[in-house]
Amino acid sequence: MSSKPSALEPLRIRVRRFQFIVGLGFLSLVLGAMLSVSLVLRLHSRVNALSSDFVRIPVAVVLEDLWVLAVLPVLCYGAARIVALRTWTTAIGAAVSGGVFVLALNFVRDGMEGLTTGWSFASALRIAAFVGGILLSARAIRAGRTAAERGSAAAQEKAASRKSEYDEFLKAAEAGGARLEQRETGAAAPVASDSAATPGATATATPAQPGDASGTGEASAPSADVPKTPAA
Repeated sequence: MSSKPSALEPLRIRVRRFQFIVGLGFLSLVLGAMLSVSLVLRLHSRVNALSSDFVRIPVAVVLEDLWVLAVLPVLCYGAARIVALRTWTTAIGAAVSGGVFVLALNFVRDGMEGLTTGWSFASALRIAAFVGGILLSARAIRAGRTAAERGSAAAQEKAASRKSEYDEFLKAAEAGGARLEQRETGAAAPVASDSAATPGATATATPAQPGDASGTGEASAPSADVPKTPAA
C-alpha cells in the first residue's frame, strides 16, 4: 500500500527551497569575494591612477560587487538548467541573503557606525549594483529555464526518432523472418513428395522371391530326366 503524503510535506518543500536560495546567495558571495580580491590586487594601481572620482568610484563598486553582478547570475542560470526555479523569488532571495551576509561582516568589522555612517555617492552606486544584480539574476533564470525546455524538447525528439528507427528495424526483422520461414516451407514440400513416391517404385522393382525360383526349377527338372526310346 502506498503511504499517504504527510501534511507537513508542503512546509518541508518550502524549507528546502529557502535553504537552496540562501545557499545560492552565500555561495555567490564567497566566489565573488575571491574573484573581487584577485582582481582588486591586480588592478589596484590602475584604479587609483584614474584622475576623476566619477570614474574611479564606479569601477571600485563594480569590482566590489562582482558577486551580485556576475557570479550570482551565472549560478542562477546553471541552477535553472537543472531545477525549476521561481524567477523573482530566487533572484531576490539569493541577492538579499548575500547582502545580509555583507552587512553582517560590516557590522562585525565596524559596528553600528559602519551601517549608519558613510552614505555617499558610492553607497548609491552599491544600491544600484544590487538592484542590477537582481535584474540580471532574474533574466539568467529565465534564460536557463528556456534552455532547459529546449534541451528537454530536443531529447524527446531524439527519443522519438530512435523509437521510430527501432520500430522500422523490428518490422524489417519480422519481414525477414517471414521470408525465411516461407523458403524453409517451400524447400520442405518437394522433399516430402519425393519420399512419398519412393515406396511404390521400390515395390515394382522388387525381384522374385526364392520360392518362385525353386518352383520353376522343379518344373523344368523332370523334362531333363525322361529317358529317350531307343530306335528300332
